[in-house]
Amino acid sequence: MSRFKDSRSDPFMASQEDVRRIALSLPGVSEASGRFAFSVESRGKQKGFAWVWLERVDPRRPRVPNPEVIAVRVRDQAEKAALLAGDPDLFFTEPHYNGFAAVLVRLPVATTAQLGPLLVEAWRCVAPRGLVEPATPAACSRFAPPRSSRTARPGTASRSAPRPSRTRSPSRGSSGSRRRSGARRGAPARRRRSARR
Repeated sequence: MSRFKDSRSDPFMASQEDVRRIALSLPGVSEASGRFAFSVESRGKQKGFAWVWLERVDPRRPRVPNPEVIAVRVRDQAEKAALLAGDPDLFFTEPHYNGFAAVLVRLPVATTAQLGPLLVEAWRCVAPRGLVEPATPAACSRFAPPRSSRTARPGTASRSAPRPSRTRSPSRGSSGSRRRSGARRGAPARRRRSARR
């Protein structure tokens, strides 16, 4: 199920103006000149996290912007698959985005309550840590879902858990030492018995 819970009881359906308002409220975000796209600078480069979908209407002509659909970044292919499976009316993709960590969002289906967490998560995917950590409790609290409600991605716990140290079993070591010490104690006795004979 999608982490962005269904809030379609919200009467305020999302629009490009909502996208702009939320995106520009996040630290370090700038809007591209001449097209509907938002990015944040990371390591000297602008990293896009939300932009208008360029749709291929005519295969013989260039793609054209579809103002009712935006593309947003996601963490990885696993999250992308979960969003697509959890709400196919809201999220979809196309061959152009195969293998790329982003989903397409139908704005007429989305609500502003869904759009906020979605854009914040997309921004976190590309923003530098220096912006994300201090901004999370302040600028993002009204949009982002609580961190405690997030579920760990598959395999995360196994990577973060400390590996058990490889130590010999105490019982194995002690029995071995007993066998060795017993052999040493028994040797003189055998020699004494053979001498008496």
